[in-house]
Parts: sequence; C-alpha cells; structure tokens
Amino acid sequence: MKQRARQLSLAAVLLVLTAPAVVRAGQATRIDITGAWLFDVVTDQAPGTPTVTFKQDGEKLTGHYSSQNLGEADLTGTLKGQDLTFTFSADLQGTTVPVVYKGTVESKDSMKGTLDIAGGLVGGTFTAKRK
Repeated sequence: MKQRARQLSLAAVLLVLTAPAVVRAGQATRIDITGAWLFDVVTDQAPGTPTVTFKQDGEKLTGHYSSQNLGEADLTGTLKGQDLTFTFSADLQGTTVPVVYKGTVESKDSMKGTLDIAGGLVGGTFTAKRK
C-alpha cells in the first residue's frame, strides 16, 4: 500500500512540474501571420504576385488583397492551427465573383496552398513569403 501511495505521489509531482512546460510549448507553436505577405500565384489563366496584408486576432483574420489581376479587396478568414482560409470578392469584367484561398502556414514566414475563383471557373496554387 505504501509503495502504491509513493508511486501516486511521484506521478502527481511529475505532473505538476511538467504541466507549465506543456502549456508554454502550446503557446510557443501559435503562429501569427499579421503583416504583409508577397504571394506567387499560378493559375490556368495568368500568373500573379499579389500582396496580402493580414491582421490576426486569435483564429480570426481580416486584411487587404492587392493585385494587378484581381484588383483591391478587403478579406476575411481564419487560421486554425496551421490551416489557413481567406475569402474576398473580386470584380471580373463587371461581375463580382468569390475568391477562396486555402492553405497551410509552413512557418512564421511561409505558406502554400490553392485558390478557387468563381466556384471552380479558375483554379490555381500559391506560395507566399512574409515581406
């Protein structure tokens, strides 16, 4: 019985000592993509190099998209862990179309993924680096 009590006491002490390290490790892996990013986009229509500025508040993203191909637009999205999604509306020859970017943040300074314009009308891939 004393042996079992000692084992439980030792386990409790180890849990108390390691718990703060686990919490700190979880906080250290949170990625903040706030700031300006330079994208390299390849689509079946035309390549592009838009600049995207993100403002992150927890998992919520807001920001601005700027490119020669799709113009200027405010964006909204989420960053859940490393999974990134953001959307905006673009004007293509007088028609407003949805643009959806989905990807993975690989590090605090790089990301990659796919994009969809107008529900499958145009698709492509992207890589991005922090400016």
